[in-house]
Amino acid sequence: MKTSVRVLAFVFSVVSPIVFSLALPTAAQTQTAATLTGTITDPRGAVIAGAQISGEQIPSAGEPVHSVSGGDGHFALPLPPGRYRIMVSRDSFAQVVQEITIASGESREWNVRMALEPLSSKVVVTAQTVPLDANSSPAPVTILTRQDIEQRGATSLPDLLATQPGFSLGRTGPEGGQTSLFLDGGNSNYTKVLVDGAPVNQPGGLIDFSNFTLDNIEKIEVVHGAESALYGSDAMDGVIQIFTHRGTTHVPEFTAFGEGGNFATGRGGAELSGLLGRFDYSAAASDIETAGQGKNDAFRNRTASGNFGWRFTDTGRVSLGVRDNVSAAGTPGTTVFDPPSPNSIGLHNFSGNIHAEFTTGIHWHHQLNGTEFYFRELNIDPNFPTFYQYNRSSFGAQSTYLIQSLGVTAGYQYEVENGFISYVGFHARRNNQAGFLDARWQPIARLTLSAGARAEDNANFGTRVVPRIGIAYALRMAQGAFGDTRLRASYGQGIEEPRFDQSFGSDPCFPGNPNLLPERSRTVHAGVEQKLASDRVHVTVDYFDSRFRNIISFQDVLPSAACVAASSPFPASAGTFFNTNLAHARGSNLAVEARLTHWLSTSANYTYDSTRTLSAPNTFDPNYIPGSRLLRRPLNSGNFALNAAFRRMNWNLSGYFTGRRNDYPVHGVSINPGYARFDLAGSYNFTHGVTFYGRIANLADKKYQDVLGFPALGREFRVGLKYTTRHE
Repeated sequence: MKTSVRVLAFVFSVVSPIVFSLALPTAAQTQTAATLTGTITDPRGAVIAGAQISGEQIPSAGEPVHSVSGGDGHFALPLPPGRYRIMVSRDSFAQVVQEITIASGESREWNVRMALEPLSSKVVVTAQTVPLDANSSPAPVTILTRQDIEQRGATSLPDLLATQPGFSLGRTGPEGGQTSLFLDGGNSNYTKVLVDGAPVNQPGGLIDFSNFTLDNIEKIEVVHGAESALYGSDAMDGVIQIFTHRGTTHVPEFTAFGEGGNFATGRGGAELSGLLGRFDYSAAASDIETAGQGKNDAFRNRTASGNFGWRFTDTGRVSLGVRDNVSAAGTPGTTVFDPPSPNSIGLHNFSGNIHAEFTTGIHWHHQLNGTEFYFRELNIDPNFPTFYQYNRSSFGAQSTYLIQSLGVTAGYQYEVENGFISYVGFHARRNNQAGFLDARWQPIARLTLSAGARAEDNANFGTRVVPRIGIAYALRMAQGAFGDTRLRASYGQGIEEPRFDQSFGSDPCFPGNPNLLPERSRTVHAGVEQKLASDRVHVTVDYFDSRFRNIISFQDVLPSAACVAASSPFPASAGTFFNTNLAHARGSNLAVEARLTHWLSTSANYTYDSTRTLSAPNTFDPNYIPGSRLLRRPLNSGNFALNAAFRRMNWNLSGYFTGRRNDYPVHGVSINPGYARFDLAGSYNFTHGVTFYGRIANLADKKYQDVLGFPALGREFRVGLKYTTRHE
């Protein structure tokens, strides 16, 4: 009997824990599952289908639960009770993250309004007052991403943009030479440039791209056509906006790189970015130094940039973007024809923008901006040293009312410009203000209409009103061999304020003209986009027709008595600035992109740019002789790129060609011959975030000049290593 009792006790002691442990999950499973439901909409209130919704338990326990929004934007996510991190994502939209605690049997509704992601390659920020889908932009837009930059091994902004449709490059020699870009036939000061929303043109529109690197840049947008209705002065023929990288990973991402090459070139830098709760951060610094290819050809450039943001509500965010460049370069001059000079140039550029955006209610979206730009240039020339210093500060505010098919924006901007130019001889200041209206209407899903106008009040020339209108229409929506067909057209007017020396010059022989009018433009763009071969081929054709009037140029005049007295005992010559000239630019941009296989893609573009001076009383200026082509803008130019991404390797072969161009005469020569150049870049990704990369620029060692008389860099190669920590 005792033995039986002992056996039963032993069996009970072994079996009862097992039974008890099996019963526990059964009891837990009797809890009723909770349900999270809601509707996903865009900023206008339109539903979003195909959004991915996932719920990850906190702390992590098993695989996340997933759901997808339907055609009506509705979703249902069943969840066991507990605490979760809910993530909503959709292509072109910023991810939404929310932590919730949900009880057993609870049915909770959570409606989500997603904002367009400004850094997405499918979203355009610059073409409208609020972001929009790139397919809905009436104006032609070129978008370059960080992937494009890395595949080409590009380090310089002008070198990258010169490979895009409509651009031509003017650079006085190799790296460090004064660098200008001409877009769709316009002058180099007709394109407004923004860095994270801060204008970086000098007063009067000029900008030197010579020290603008691509460090910490996530995206570049180019909008073709006059955009003064949105951006005021400088946006005569287009807008370029550069966006700094923004931290998105909860685990900090760190990148460090170092490279070297011929011409005693060395380059290195580091980037750090991440996300701490509602605070995102991105910071970078780099340094490049090269001896160049000839006497007095050295160049050094240091860049620091940062982008910091704090999301204070689900729909409100404040951010600070800053960028600083300091460079020094030798400027040997037109060494194709002359011996090198001992001159040099030092530049310092700083830009900053404090930006806040928030909503009030479901229809009102607001933005506030405060920008600062500082520029200093020191030219060391034994015969004529010069010093320039400019500052542009502005404040802007805008409010947008959005409903499903309509968005209307009203805004105001106030700007203060300061400047000191050594040969002007005194400090100059100009205060400007402007009000603008902009509207976008989508009466049907395939059709987008836009219209706007700006009243610009300038301290020099008074008030001018500039309008713009545009239309984008999806003529055909289809898949297969012959896919989507989209049409677009836009019309805009632009204005350009005079430079400080043109308005405020005090030299008795070469005075400024305070009565100058703004330069004016009228631009028309029309184009078609066609997708082919199941969207593997994308063809774009754009036609442009631009007219530029009241162009400011220099003209000789009879010396005044004050000039004669100041020049004694030397012969007196005199001149000043006038609004005189009229010119036009007509042409087209053709671009083709093709994904040949999953690892091989190609792209090509061609620009036909016919420019003419129509009227110019001051015919002694070679830039404006009636009937002549405008300087440094070729009639024909084009680019191609072939990219192969296979396993851990990436190879990129690119080519550029340009036709002959008119230029300022050097020793009686005024025609700059055309040329073709090829570049090769490659990279190999090792394990643990290490990448080996290299680039050969000017592969065939072509002898050419972007600006007549200034030799471009010969064959250049660089190799380097990059280390990147990979986030989870």
